[in-house]
Amino acid sequence: MRGVIDTVAWLAIAAAGLVMIAYVGLVGSPAWSDDSFSPYVDETGAISFPEDFRTTMVHLGSWFVPSGDASGFHDVYTEKETVEAFRETGKFPDGATIVKELRASKSGSYTTGSNISYETDGLKQWFVMIKDTDGRFKGNSLWGEGWGWALYKPDNPTKNVASNFRADCLGCHIPAKKNDWIYTEAYPILKE
Repeated sequence: MRGVIDTVAWLAIAAAGLVMIAYVGLVGSPAWSDDSFSPYVDETGAISFPEDFRTTMVHLGSWFVPSGDASGFHDVYTEKETVEAFRETGKFPDGATIVKELRASKSGSYTTGSNISYETDGLKQWFVMIKDTDGRFKGNSLWGEGWGWALYKPDNPTKNVASNFRADCLGCHIPAKKNDWIYTEAYPILKE
């Protein structure tokens, strides 16, 4: 009888362990957890496009640019854990991902008014930034100022077309330098 009880106890412990492993696999861990810097960065510092960001991340906020090459809606996303960490510390945590999607827009008249702008399915490009508080990729021209920088076009979202963050990315972020290079004023969710 004692052997049967020991076997049942062992099976219960093993089952509990499997349930915990399955739970962690389903829930996942934040990008900055101890076992992984970022699921979107390889050991060389190459940043991959987070294809499922619209369903796995939260919407930080939007910008509307009325004219020019960057015209349209700029929707910005990050991990839920990043929002929670920012609310606690006022800083983006190591491994945080920022994705900005640019979409074309059209205007029309609706019951809410005339000349109402809305975004279309016309994708223009995506910007991706990964927070790096440890300076992991020194000498990599796409990493600096505490971030990894990437730019993807709709015709090939597997290829980062940025070649140097100082030349390709940083210029647009200089006014936001005091906010860790991010225009946080458009993201009220960080303060709620």
